[in-house]
Amino acid sequence: MDADCIFCKIIRGEAPSTMLYQDEYAVAFKDIAPIAPVHVLIVPRQHIVSAAEVTAENAPLIGHLIAVAARLARELGIAERGYRLVTNIGREGGQSVFHLHWHLLGGRQMRGLG
Repeated sequence: MDADCIFCKIIRGEAPSTMLYQDEYAVAFKDIAPIAPVHVLIVPRQHIVSAAEVTAENAPLIGHLIAVAARLARELGIAERGYRLVTNIGREGGQSVFHLHWHLLGGRQMRGLG
């Protein structure tokens, strides 16, 4: 855990969130500035800065995070129509919180990135 990381604070219950999922490896909560009708952040409890730092040892954790995204997509009613699962890496890649996370986006037609 990183004492100053907002996602670590959310995981520890020190910052507010609308939690949708929790287990021993991950949490998922609503984004505070949604860009789609469904916008959920899926975050590992382990502090990893970004996907650029993922190693083969993290493979089970990464698979678990994607499985959590699929489960939430079903529960939130966006699985059948489709959704986007995105992780940003580094400042130029659009990353603003430096704790690995996926954005689960859905509920509208996604554009671009064909």
